Amino acid sequence: MQDVSSLVAQARDGRPRAVARLISLVEGASPQLREVMAALAPLTGNAYVVGLTGSPGVGKSTSTSALVTAYRKQGKRVGVLAVDPSSPFSGGALLGDRVRMSEHASDPGVYIRSMATRGHLGGLAWAAPQAIRVLDAAGCDVVLVETVGVGQSEVEIASQADTSVVLLAPGMGDGIQAAKAGILEIGDVYVVNKADRDGADATARELNHMLGLGESRAPGDWRPPIVKTVAARQEGVDEVVEALEKHRAWMEEHGVLTARRLARASREVETIAVTALRERIGDLHGDRRLDALAERIIAGDLDPYRAADELVAGLTSAGPSGVN
Repeated sequence: MQDVSSLVAQARDGRPRAVARLISLVEGASPQLREVMAALAPLTGNAYVVGLTGSPGVGKSTSTSALVTAYRKQGKRVGVLAVDPSSPFSGGALLGDRVRMSEHASDPGVYIRSMATRGHLGGLAWAAPQAIRVLDAAGCDVVLVETVGVGQSEVEIASQADTSVVLLAPGMGDGIQAAKAGILEIGDVYVVNKADRDGADATARELNHMLGLGESRAPGDWRPPIVKTVAARQEGVDEVVEALEKHRAWMEEHGVLTARRLARASREVETIAVTALRERIGDLHGDRRLDALAERIIAGDLDPYRAADELVAGLTSAGPSGVN
């Protein structure tokens, strides 16, 4: 068992090993997870969480690295969660810490962590909300969350970030795919990366047209800007940071930032509660109570919905061990 209070104190001092151990406790669903979250709770709420998503090949890792450079020039501490596909053998992240971000590896003001999705859909790891909380409590001013890049299902980042950045690139059909993927609804800032390639202006125009068709905004509502970048050369990245800061200021002025964070906390509590109930229901397999309900259904004395109601009522009125 690890000394959680000591780990948290070391993480606050910027020690990367302590941060790594705390995130490992989160990823492994450690028995100490409740203690970790309780210790972190008073220390959170300061980090600005930016999500980056987009199809494979648009330059998410390069763009993330470029944003780290820009924020570090401002003197801000930056945390990066780079979510990778899971290895079918070890369950770990396939790519490990990103090669494209290796230039920041020795910077004490930057913490980079690759996380495995472990089969979780939506482009994020299931432990991402708690890992974000660890980086927040560790004193990161900005947390950049880079999603897997699996394509059209990757909209979950909008529920975990304060601001969502959608990256596209010319010549990849992204403009057409955007309409299908639902990303026109989740993007707060759009970035056309690799803007030195042919077709960048056309991609930006097409995206602007699609945003115009899909919008039903009242006066004063946020209209997502479109920024063109060449992240590999740090071109246009300062404009992306400026767009992010403008969006943050707009959210604070209109109460949107608080509303988003409240919704995020509500979803997290719901997920934890549903997971706990699912585990307790799983423990009932082979239990006489579940068999008795099944027998009543087969006999025609009970329908499945009423049986489920009885099961849920029994679980919620019982203690953790299932005993009233």
